[in-house]
Amino acid sequence: MARYPIVYFRNFIFGVEDSLVSTVGLLSGIATGGVGREGILLTGVVLILVEAFSMAVGSFLTESSVEEYSHIEDRKSRPFWGGIVMFVSYLVAGFIPLTPYIFLRGTTAIYTSIIASLIALFILGLISGSLSHGGLIRRGARTLLVGGVAVAVGAIVGLVFAI
Repeated sequence: MARYPIVYFRNFIFGVEDSLVSTVGLLSGIATGGVGREGILLTGVVLILVEAFSMAVGSFLTESSVEEYSHIEDRKSRPFWGGIVMFVSYLVAGFIPLTPYIFLRGTTAIYTSIIASLIALFILGLISGSLSHGGLIRRGARTLLVGGVAVAVGAIVGLVFAI
């Protein structure tokens, strides 16, 4: 039973991190590429919903396969709840980089989205460090750095292939 929270912790961290990085990378890329506000919003909502479901299904299938391989009989609900944690964490976190595009326009929306996402990544690193009793600032900085690279990749691709 002690392993249950570990699975959920992993799914939470992975869901939030992947959602923030993927969503802000995509949105900054298409925004710098010249896609209009409506296109950005549609793309963001589709990405968040499809990827949240995809990540939840992936989590469920992976955990189910591990249980079947390990012949674990008493933990059948773990894959289901792990998938739910993945879905919710991805869904909620995805709206952090998308929300500025609802209320703001142009470069203000882009920069606000990026800054909000980077702050959220740093906070996620702090949470991860706190829950795992690791170095808070080191974890926060590492998560921020990885996310920052993804944002840069998205923005560069958007500039290179601007419409």
